[in-house]
Amino acid sequence: MALQMSTVGLQWDDLRYVLAVGRHGTLSAAARSLQVNHSTVFRRIGQLEHRLGVRLFDRHHDGYTPTSAAVAAITLAERMESEVGHLERRLAGQDTQPSGTVRVTTTDTLLEGALGPMFSAFRSAYPEITLEVVVENRFLSLSKRDADVALRPTQQPPGALVGRRACGLATAIYGSTSYLAAAPSPDAPDRHDWVAPDDSLAHLPSARWLDTRVGPAKVVARANTLLGLLTLAKAGMGLAPLPCFLGHTTADLHRVCPPIAELSTDLWVLAHPDLRRVPRIRVFLDFLNRELRGNRRLFEGQGPGSRAERDSDDSIPA
Repeated sequence: MALQMSTVGLQWDDLRYVLAVGRHGTLSAAARSLQVNHSTVFRRIGQLEHRLGVRLFDRHHDGYTPTSAAVAAITLAERMESEVGHLERRLAGQDTQPSGTVRVTTTDTLLEGALGPMFSAFRSAYPEITLEVVVENRFLSLSKRDADVALRPTQQPPGALVGRRACGLATAIYGSTSYLAAAPSPDAPDRHDWVAPDDSLAHLPSARWLDTRVGPAKVVARANTLLGLLTLAKAGMGLAPLPCFLGHTTADLHRVCPPIAELSTDLWVLAHPDLRRVPRIRVFLDFLNRELRGNRRLFEGQGPGSRAERDSDDSIPA
């Protein structure tokens, strides 16, 4: 008797009992493979035969032999077993190799000075994940999904977000080779030309420090971004307070004093609480925190100072 699979409502849980008995030939062996009791297999096979209206196995003193109906069911069960196994492997692979898009927001200075190579390394490690980088110097709202992850310099991260302080961010004074060659020894701020943040960056500790220590008379140029300050300082217009990770990695710029403690802040890697356990977000957060901690000395200004700094006994006071 042919088994009409499309009309009997067979489910995988039914078929795995038929498959186990067909493979092992006895109820006890099938029960062991399914990790259930002998009586459970006996009952499930009997219930299925009653529901289908067919005999699935011929009973013998030494075991069970499948009928033609059972052979049809076993064929279907083997196909389903193969497909379920394939699906499980795919899902397991997605756990170890997550896919999708991660939208990350950060500042122009962090992207220019440090994050580019880290993002490239992440791409190599997780080729199924696409990064969308939003360069924005103000905090975007992660709750509105403007971004999934934020990398931000701050000492007070928003309370609605979760994350980790990756490292400190140090700031020091930098000048170009050409400027330092012609300038007096950096023993006092008011003997130098300075490039400074404009009013849009008045909230920065470096802007307040310059107002207190230098005053507007010695400021020869202003910019509305730290990358703008970097460009002006590199061109030889004067000294500039810059994050150490940015100044240290820029050719032809030299640090003229140790990092200034009152200008330091922290670097945080942040995400919305609802997203932190999403696999692609989780691996990105873990990867970034490892990379940032591995470069802690650069971010915290602990690398060797420039020759100008080492040779001067009267560096600009902090």
